[in-house]
Amino acid sequence: MNDNVPRNPPRKPDLIVLRDAADSPPPLIDSFQRRITYLRLSVTDRCDLRCSYCMPERMTFLPKKDVLSLEELYDLATGFIARGVTKIRITGGEPLVRRDIIDLFTALGRRLGHDLAELTLTTNGTQLAEHAEALAKAGVRRVNVSLDTLDRAKFAELTRRDALPQVLEGIAAAKAAGLKVKLNAVALKGITEGELPDLIAWGHAQGHDVTLIEVMPLGDVEEERLDQYLPLDDVRTALEQRWTLKDVAFSTGGPARYVEVAETGGRLGLITPHTNNFCSGCNRLRVTATGQLYPCLGGGERVDLRAALRSDAPEENLAAALNEALRIKPEKHHFRMDARGADPATARHMSMTGG
Repeated sequence: MNDNVPRNPPRKPDLIVLRDAADSPPPLIDSFQRRITYLRLSVTDRCDLRCSYCMPERMTFLPKKDVLSLEELYDLATGFIARGVTKIRITGGEPLVRRDIIDLFTALGRRLGHDLAELTLTTNGTQLAEHAEALAKAGVRRVNVSLDTLDRAKFAELTRRDALPQVLEGIAAAKAAGLKVKLNAVALKGITEGELPDLIAWGHAQGHDVTLIEVMPLGDVEEERLDQYLPLDDVRTALEQRWTLKDVAFSTGGPARYVEVAETGGRLGLITPHTNNFCSGCNRLRVTATGQLYPCLGGGERVDLRAALRSDAPEENLAAALNEALRIKPEKHHFRMDARGADPATARHMSMTGG
């Protein structure tokens, strides 16, 4: 055998075939007549940070053998595209710690302008400086970067890692590469609460949209969720004492409601799973790095897509699995943040489901 030939060379992505409407499989429409056009696809549960509201310090990650290969992730994504998904967000964990992940972005990027309208990702930013240009070359135009504070000591306390300089470097690199950056900040009562105006002002001055998110009760962590919970209605009231906020109809296809801040000239998004439930307009499904499809972030319903992919009839079984997911997708989640010591809505951490 020639040792210079890879024993398991990566399979080239399938050729893009544009189907006639009559030949296309049915679109993804759930039992509440919501059309699914948005896939959040996790490529790893691993992360190089340990955010206190997301996971415990000593997190147990999945064995690598349980995680879908990049080829399987591509096949899965194209199965969703065939059913009408037009937007794919790559998530984790931290997606950019996955080895050779740019290969997946490149393969999916070839479908942009054909049957895929947008390819993007959510990242903590620590690896973004290294990958920003490659992401842009692959066709990514927008990235969401999680950033809860600009205070280095508080960042280290929240994430249990002193990595704020790397994150800021990554944000700057993304901007330089021509990527539109949106900053995502979890609003934490008594922790980041007082810093939110400064974070918003800084982000807007850099040309970035900012979105605030209410903390969600997913997975057991070492903190009391109720102590962390800050209703964004209260945040908005406080911001309106400082700035002029105007509701706008802008949307990126996700759950955020947007306002424009007159004094900064920037947009501010509000994601409110507790105070203003947004489930009636849900257009998305989440798939974990192991191929488990969760129709609802806050529910236990799931369908095993990995088993379908690895079966003797992957296309047929994947179609059946997606139909089952549509059937069991609930009308809404049932997050509760009204009792101290309450069990989480689900035992899965956000890093396992995909942010």
